[in-house]
Amino acid sequence: MAISLQKGQKVDLTKGNAGLSKLLIGLGWDVNQYDGGSDFDLDAAAFLLGENGKCAAGADFVFYGNTSHASGAVTHMGDNLTGAGDGDDEQIKVDLSKVPASVQRIAFTVTIYDAEARRQNFGQVSNSFIRIVDEAKGQELIRYDLGEDFSIETAVVVGELYRNGAEWKFNAIGSGFSGGLAALCRSYGVDVG
Repeated sequence: MAISLQKGQKVDLTKGNAGLSKLLIGLGWDVNQYDGGSDFDLDAAAFLLGENGKCAAGADFVFYGNTSHASGAVTHMGDNLTGAGDGDDEQIKVDLSKVPASVQRIAFTVTIYDAEARRQNFGQVSNSFIRIVDEAKGQELIRYDLGEDFSIETAVVVGELYRNGAEWKFNAIGSGFSGGLAALCRSYGVDVG
């Protein structure tokens, strides 16, 4: 049975799960009643962060335009342009055994594509979640439902995997940003030039 987290909760992922290495990170959302004339295109991404909380290089940012990290540790499974349908809207695979030693955290984010021009924000999004699945067993381990506490934000740091000694833990963050993907990239040290 999956552990259901609240904002700010942290949970051991690998402790007690010997051999757990291949994870599927599923992110999903629904759009509230919206009639702005444009599809709501939300994009999931992963930032591989060093001790300083920054990406060492632009290639440590995995998203629809850079779908695989050079190490093979993180792979984005493709861009869903509308979010239609049930279940995961976008997925990212993580192989913990391949994460470079220099990477201390992997932050998972969701942003709204072209949010400013389309006048869209997370106040118009509901039922947002992140779930972590043991890919080998097909078993959901962790689920974090974000709730409805966003208004003008155009980007959200949903959660992060982080090292704790030899183990990996998950932190349910649910922190909103204004300024979309560019603001997130700047925060994580990725040049958006």
